[in-house]
Amino acid sequence: MLTFVKAFAPIKKTILATSIVLLVINNSSCTNKNKFNTTTENYTADAINAVLVSPAAETDRIANFPFVASRVVAIQKALSQTIPVLLLIDSLTPQQQQAQSLAIADTAFTKYCKNRTNKEVYRSEIFNIFPARQSDLGTQKITTPLNLLYRVELYNYALNLTTMSIVNLATNKVQATTYYPQTQPDIPNHLKTLALQIATNAPEVIEALGYTPTQTQALMANTQTALNRTKCERSRHLCVAPTFVKGNKALWAIVDLTEHKLVGVRWTNVGTTGTASPAITERKLQDDKVTACYCEVETKLSKNNWNLNYMLTSSDGLRVSQVTYKGVPVLQSAKLVDWHVSYSGTEGFGYSDAVGCPYFSQSAVVATSVPQVLELQNNMGFVIEQTYASQGWPTPCNYNYKQRFEFYNDGSFRISCASLGRGCGNDGTYRPVFRIAIAGNNTYSQYTTTNTWQPWATEQYTLQTEATNYNTNGAIGKITNTQNHGYYLIPSSGKFADGGRGDNAYIYTTLNLPTRDEGEADLPTIGPCCNTDYHQGPEKYINAQPENIENQPLVIWYVAQLKNDNEKGREYCWAESFVENGIYKTKSYPCYAGPLFVPIGK
Repeated sequence: MLTFVKAFAPIKKTILATSIVLLVINNSSCTNKNKFNTTTENYTADAINAVLVSPAAETDRIANFPFVASRVVAIQKALSQTIPVLLLIDSLTPQQQQAQSLAIADTAFTKYCKNRTNKEVYRSEIFNIFPARQSDLGTQKITTPLNLLYRVELYNYALNLTTMSIVNLATNKVQATTYYPQTQPDIPNHLKTLALQIATNAPEVIEALGYTPTQTQALMANTQTALNRTKCERSRHLCVAPTFVKGNKALWAIVDLTEHKLVGVRWTNVGTTGTASPAITERKLQDDKVTACYCEVETKLSKNNWNLNYMLTSSDGLRVSQVTYKGVPVLQSAKLVDWHVSYSGTEGFGYSDAVGCPYFSQSAVVATSVPQVLELQNNMGFVIEQTYASQGWPTPCNYNYKQRFEFYNDGSFRISCASLGRGCGNDGTYRPVFRIAIAGNNTYSQYTTTNTWQPWATEQYTLQTEATNYNTNGAIGKITNTQNHGYYLIPSSGKFADGGRGDNAYIYTTLNLPTRDEGEADLPTIGPCCNTDYHQGPEKYINAQPENIENQPLVIWYVAQLKNDNEKGREYCWAESFVENGIYKTKSYPCYAGPLFVPIGK
């Protein structure tokens, strides 16, 4: 089976004006007259490739950083091979080695490693080889035991394309291949190490900090980032940001792993906090339990007329599937795909976080406990709750997220999440990306300013603003079948009893054909961290010619926008440590977001 994820039509790019003072490094362009500088971005994939593999373009960086030189030699060797793929060699098991060999021998997997017209070689590298989980398979029906299936990820630097294949070790064949344009998988350990080497040896970082940092002092080193007005912007290059905390500030060292160089440093304010963080006791034992019991198998749950399955995915958080109420299908599945976190007034840089399993995972912030099934207040229903945290939370540049599925006795349900702070700055905007696949065939309708319902004929999106009109239930949209049965979609407008201040959400509706992969399988990070418009990732599932979605299987993508605050008395998406009775304690100020679905007629 071969699948190509729908890509949105080319987007006209707008360079954001900025008053931020950035230290931009571009040694190769200064000394070698590189035709691509940090503000010119109208280049082609073939031209990028030519620069990336040119030894002349790397001269200065090789001279200063021998560890970059060895990397360039390995790239050159891979490009000269019949199958031009840089292989993963980091402590692979025999099963991983077998999966890698089968993948690179498959023509669908290596389809885009060369220009299909002139056979020019593109730089491609295998990033990750994971044991497959049920959440990786999407709608595929595979009878082979999961322990014989592996997920292999290939990144094409020139095309900014991720290829993912499910490899069947029982049949020695590639079972399925999916292509994700303008998408990047999480980086492997050796690229994390390379980024740390570049950052900790860069004179600009040493000068800014006033000392030479060690690799162990860096935080968030493997989390994707962006920096406006450089090639990192809109994820055109593979960039990460090892971050160093000094006092009440954090220094971001933004490293371009496509060109192996530092492209900029930037300070953010993180506020004051204690240096100690709560100990996480028996962490490995807890991780083992989470992985074995909730990442490798689905858990079935029957409660209060609800029936569903739930499991932790590699990078899409906690997923529920096959959800029914009183025997009637409600959801095919629902999950939390990404957290996009941007900083600064111009929102020019930040992180794209994934949440999920602690082992064999692409997640930047992993599950720290097993999913909890809890009773809702006043016996109104129940909730499935999952917490994810960086090990150093709540100290600066560590993250803590919560995800909730609330199921009410009257058939209503809410899909929500929260940032519990503290993050890498006090000027952050958090954008969680939900994917909600509705069961059956339905039509989405938008409530209008004339107090009527307008069905959407084709795929599109809307933005919740202060001018948004709501019906008497507080709904902005509704999902209905041909019998007019279905649900009102009620976004948070600051009226839910969870402290939320309103979602300001983008809501997308797209076609969900079972014959295509429309995001049902576990997804890589699908959007850049720092766009301020509707380009948050779900738009990739809208065709250049949007498809008909009347009485069709639908996906609702929901992207809230939450602004953090550390002002005393107004804390939001924030956390701080304080001393009480001689020990550090933590106080969190969560920002909850997410839509409520209420049955029509309730």
